[in-house]
Amino acid sequence: MKLDAVKWGGALLVMLGLMVGSAWAAWAWQANSYEKKLAKQEAAHQTTLTHLANANSALILAEQGKRLALEQWLAASDQAHYRALTDAKTTQTRLRDRLATADLRLSVLLDATPATGSDAMQTATGPSSMAHGTARAQLNPAHAQRIIGITGDGDQGLIALQACQAYVKEVSRTK
Repeated sequence: MKLDAVKWGGALLVMLGLMVGSAWAAWAWQANSYEKKLAKQEAAHQTTLTHLANANSALILAEQGKRLALEQWLAASDQAHYRALTDAKTTQTRLRDRLATADLRLSVLLDATPATGSDAMQTATGPSSMAHGTARAQLNPAHAQRIIGITGDGDQGLIALQACQAYVKEVSRTK
């Protein structure tokens, strides 16, 4: 009986060894299969991330290009605005100088019609008059200087307004 028990014990031990071996083989095969699936998923995920990064880089480059174009336009616009302001100031300075040296006199047209409102015939043209029958009065040089100053400020304001309008148009166009 002892021999039978040893035989059966050896057979059980061999069967147990085969079961452990087959379980280990199944586990190794399954682990290998899962590793392949995980590797494929990892590669697909990495490819997706690479595509997203490339798309993001292209978008960033496009926006940088737009920004560079806008900065160049703004620089050119600023130069044109500065040139227009400088020209207006130069013109204003020349007018002031001509007024100060009595080279130029400002005058205003006087209303030649009587206060009664009748349509009387205008007077004949004089030798120094340019308009037919209109009387002119010369302004005091100090008043003329102030008028030139006011018109110069107005010119500068209009130039600044045009620059602002061009800026708003350009910025709203690029968005």
